[in-house]
Amino acid sequence: MKYVILVGDGMADYPLDELDGRTPLQVADKPNMDQLAEKGACGLLRTVPEGMEAGSDVANLSIMGYNPRRYYTGRGPLEAASIGVELSPEDAAFRCNLINADERIVDFNADHIETDDAAELIDTLNTHLETPGRFYPGVSYRNLFVITGAGYTDVRVEPPHDIVGEPLDHHLPGGSPEADHIRELMLGSREILESHRVNHERIARGKRPANMIWLWGQGTRPSMEPFAEKYGLKGATITAVDLIKGLGVYAGLKNIHVPGATGYLDTDYRAKGRYAAAALEEYDFLFVHVEAPDEAGHAGDVEEKIKAIENIDHFVLGRILDAMTEYDCRISVLPDHPTPVEVKTHVPDPVPCILAGDGIEPDAVKSYDEFSVREGSLGLEEGHRLIEVMKTL
Repeated sequence: MKYVILVGDGMADYPLDELDGRTPLQVADKPNMDQLAEKGACGLLRTVPEGMEAGSDVANLSIMGYNPRRYYTGRGPLEAASIGVELSPEDAAFRCNLINADERIVDFNADHIETDDAAELIDTLNTHLETPGRFYPGVSYRNLFVITGAGYTDVRVEPPHDIVGEPLDHHLPGGSPEADHIRELMLGSREILESHRVNHERIARGKRPANMIWLWGQGTRPSMEPFAEKYGLKGATITAVDLIKGLGVYAGLKNIHVPGATGYLDTDYRAKGRYAAAALEEYDFLFVHVEAPDEAGHAGDVEEKIKAIENIDHFVLGRILDAMTEYDCRISVLPDHPTPVEVKTHVPDPVPCILAGDGIEPDAVKSYDEFSVREGSLGLEEGHRLIEVMKTL
């Protein structure tokens, strides 16, 4: 038996007035998801354990079959693994966003800064910002900072996408030598970045400058059982997002590179579908992740969110379902967490989940959305049990 999990990041939502009290999932043209719901079993999955933050790192770790209460150490180490940065046990790895700010956080991704521009800015920080730590370039605004010292894991900094529009000085860390140093780095980056050629050129092109860094999501290197030993399956991930790739590295999954996959609204959905379909021949387990609905949710753009859901359905899920006919196969489709367009950030609510394929008994659900699945036979499950349920149902 082969197993596929397709995650539409942030796909779930709340009813919206502009959609006549419906959600984007209810409005979207998604025949493949609806057909799977009708042919399979549905329910809700609690991907974020009570009391933990509704981050994509926590939620996807859960969906991948690892209990976050046991295995989660922070977002930064996952990004480190993705870009090949080895961490010692004493290292704290921070996610380093390039942001746009004045007295407030204006934009948590600096107008989705291009990777080449970001790399040049990160290199300049290593040269001119005084710290015993080191910055590493990643993808676009998602970069990395690593520093040695146990006290750095206790520094509290909120994710920048949760505080857009908020005053900077309300959210800067402080209260310990380590927190003070992180605050000094964040504030000290402004003078260096604002005068940089890259940002002058961005302004000339009508783009927001990346005029500050925001350090957050730090943690130490996690210790995870290899997926193959835990579940007896040879697996792979397909994603453009560093933290998902990092989870794959620590779990011993193969990260399959897809040209044109950007982790944004312009991602190449067709390429993701093609690569996922081809990977079924070699792998017993596929974790396919598409970031676009989450980006639309953060932007508060309902039309883009509907479009992203439809593209996932038509070009990713449709291609996977065609390939599945060649194998004994089961598939689950779900978000990792909701990212409601009115809230513009993640919430920890349980997510709608489909489980379909060979040997799965259909229930009474006829369409896939946040409300229909509540009548399904799966009930409410803990997220880290999904693979176990897929294998034993």
